[in-house]
Amino acid sequence: QVRLMESGGGLVQPGESLRLSCWASGINPKIAPMGWYRQAPGKQREFVASMTSGGTTNYTESVKGRFTISRDNARSTVYLQMTSLRPGDTGAYYCHTKWSGGRDFYGRGTQVTVSP
Repeated sequence: QVRLMESGGGLVQPGESLRLSCWASGINPKIAPMGWYRQAPGKQREFVASMTSGGTTNYTESVKGRFTISRDNARSTVYLQMTSLRPGDTGAYYCHTKWSGGRDFYGRGTQVTVSP
């Protein structure tokens, strides 16, 4: 059974930083692609960042240069380092992977609120 457990969200002021973590079980962390999505109130869930097992990264345009995705396969954990946070980054952040024949799996999410 695939499980993704996020942590690290919180309330910060604009310009501050946060690091999100996602611990994964039920997958092989050495081969599974991992990523992050977010959903702001009243909006659809959107892609934020991803990393393949080979280390190739991809980011949505609005976070390039500010967010960094990384992974520690030995700990089955993926991270999202977020810097220079803006109010527009506010939302629930979800860990994501594809496994079991290409099925999408998401965690329950962790809330990030950026407010003065």
